[in-house]
Amino acid sequence: MELDALLLSRLQFALTIGFHFLFPPLSIGLAWLVVIMEWRGWKRGDEDYVRAGKFFGKILGVTFAVGVATGIVMEFQFGTNWAQYSKFVGDIFGAPLAAEAIFAFFLESTFLGLYLFGRKKVSKGMHWFSALMVAVGSTLSAFWIIVANSWQQTPAGFEIRNGRAELTSFAEAAFNASTWPRFFHTFDACLVAGAFLVAGVSAYLVVKNNAVEVARKSLRLSLIFGLIVSLLALFPTGDWHAKQVARTQPEKFAAMEGLTKGKTRAPLVVFGNPKDRPPTLSFELGIPGVLSLLAFGDVSAYVPGIEDLRKEGHPTPPFVATFVSFHTMVGLGLLFILQSLLGVFLLCRKKLVDTHWYLKLLPWVIPLPLLACEFGWIVAEVGRQPWVVYRVLKTADAYSTNVTGGEVLFSIIMFGAIYAVLGALYVYTLARIVKRGPQSLTAEEVH
Repeated sequence: MELDALLLSRLQFALTIGFHFLFPPLSIGLAWLVVIMEWRGWKRGDEDYVRAGKFFGKILGVTFAVGVATGIVMEFQFGTNWAQYSKFVGDIFGAPLAAEAIFAFFLESTFLGLYLFGRKKVSKGMHWFSALMVAVGSTLSAFWIIVANSWQQTPAGFEIRNGRAELTSFAEAAFNASTWPRFFHTFDACLVAGAFLVAGVSAYLVVKNNAVEVARKSLRLSLIFGLIVSLLALFPTGDWHAKQVARTQPEKFAAMEGLTKGKTRAPLVVFGNPKDRPPTLSFELGIPGVLSLLAFGDVSAYVPGIEDLRKEGHPTPPFVATFVSFHTMVGLGLLFILQSLLGVFLLCRKKLVDTHWYLKLLPWVIPLPLLACEFGWIVAEVGRQPWVVYRVLKTADAYSTNVTGGEVLFSIIMFGAIYAVLGALYVYTLARIVKRGPQSLTAEEVH
């Protein structure tokens, strides 16, 4: 039996990017929280926040290192597994990747070294500035990657010449219709991931009676921060992004919202049982008119469905995967709001540290924002199919035809084994850091 090289190449890319995407959200979210901790430690002379910054800075350093190691593999795949794609879009896709390396990665990695190893060697102001530059660099890195991916979603600023997409306007290509909504929503999701990591670790330290005063302060900060960014993930960033998808990628919007037939006063589906062939939704529970209102600002607006778009000649994405991933992501987002809201309520009632069931629950929530990010990525990428560049280049025309299925399968097995070991080492290292807890400061670090 001949192995399907296209399918296996897609699975390999899903494996590598899915594993890599666990680390950038933690790095970005954690970096900005460390900036706040270090600021409070520096400006208020609060030793507890200095200890918290130093402690979570170690976690940030390990997370950044694994993120870099896993990210390198993806760029090589464009040449090995997706040669036709690289040939077609290289003139456009290479620019943001180069910008990410030059303007973001070197900034982030340089100042991360200064932050981790320069605490007693530079002034406190310079040390805080190094933490800020790590956060800025990691955010810029995410921006340029999103620029590249957003061009695939809503391509602009190019012309097809001699069978290749050639850049005609860098500004139009970089700031295409989906760049800003996707960037702010993704950036906010990273802040949510960082907030719940800090909250879960801090709660664990409180329960274990390890550096309790430090952990209490970082827990309080992360819950308040987490509530704010969880709300922002719903509105305005999530709402803005959904409106953009409704306007620019109607096939994806119909699939993720479970709209098989176009409707006026389209309902917002809360629950349904989706099936792929043909796309159907049974046991549907929806709120009439709300989808029309959210998508186009008019409760009576017509929202095209999958059947309408197919009649117009537009192929639609896998229905079940897109619908389930989107609704799971939204459900998790609502859970984060409720979880952080309860924590802030307990904090205001001065019962937070005494509510042990809540503190014991928080560490289990740590992976859920990462899971939400993964489902968001599935919505974005699977929801774009069968296109690799929306309505320009199909995925079936983008892979490397001279790479065999057996070769791709071997690389999948190899990467899977390496990632399993790397993931285990990452969790083991983090567990050791957390068990040791925030360390006491030396006399030089205090003064």
